[in-house]
Amino acid sequence: MTVDRSAIEAAATRITPHIRHTPVMRLLAGDLGLPFPVTLKLELLQHAGSFKPRGAFNRILSAREAGALPPSGVIAASGGNHGAAVAYAARALGLTAEIFVPELTPESKRARIESFGARLVRGGAAYVEALAASRERQAQTGAMEVHAFDHADVLAGQGTTAREFEADAPELTHVLVATGGGGLIGGMAAWYASRVQVISVEPEGCPALHDALAAGTPVPSPVGGVAADALGARQVGALMFPIARAHVAAAVLVKDDAIIAAQRLLWDRMRLIAEPGGATALAAVLSGAWAPPPGARVGVLVCGANTDPAKVAS
Repeated sequence: MTVDRSAIEAAATRITPHIRHTPVMRLLAGDLGLPFPVTLKLELLQHAGSFKPRGAFNRILSAREAGALPPSGVIAASGGNHGAAVAYAARALGLTAEIFVPELTPESKRARIESFGARLVRGGAAYVEALAASRERQAQTGAMEVHAFDHADVLAGQGTTAREFEADAPELTHVLVATGGGGLIGGMAAWYASRVQVISVEPEGCPALHDALAAGTPVPSPVGGVAADALGARQVGALMFPIARAHVAAAVLVKDDAIIAAQRLLWDRMRLIAEPGGATALAAVLSGAWAPPPGARVGVLVCGANTDPAKVAS
């Protein structure tokens, strides 16, 4: 399956009954202390608290349409948000789900996964170990893997985020997106296909796409920092990388302090609770790690809300 606009249109048709069309918020120059306006897409208001249900529903429903969904249900490895999304989708579709998370997954995200009825298993220090453990279990049960980012149906589902953003904000020239394993930015870049400049933003501690673009191929990268539970893939997906190389205009790195500052600003100015990964794209604009060219009309995806509200408010 090719991940392109037609695949994303098909995904949108498939998943629309199951997801929210999340709103945009148009901010004037000065609203964020910036000399230019910014349009936010509030994907943190999606079911399960992040954009991830788009890909999860598309993967599962595509398999159901093809008669390839096993009676043993679904299984996934996740830093937290993807696991919550798969658990949410499985419950909505009457399936069992088993979710493997690493030790770095915050308790708030573990509780979120279990609240949707999934069986939670802790497996390893980081995502890559949880993935290995989930695949051992999958070989035993025959459950269908719903990969967090490296599957065409997942990429196409995440691409519906860009489809909505363009429908609601067609004037944008640049869109900033937080990147982990690359499912979201891969799907969004496939939709925009260089008609809009898509900018990847990663924490300095999780530079997987930045390193891959520099090397010309996906390579292992460090995993650390405040957003590692959401953006801490050791290596970007093989399926998204050709899309990124063709259609991602820049890969920007931001400091943890800038991410925390963006979280606080979203709360102070907008009363929005964003997790560190959800505030990462905005951090690039606020910190000056990325500066728009003259005349740019800037969009920023706020992609996740699964964190302890008390920590952000304090």
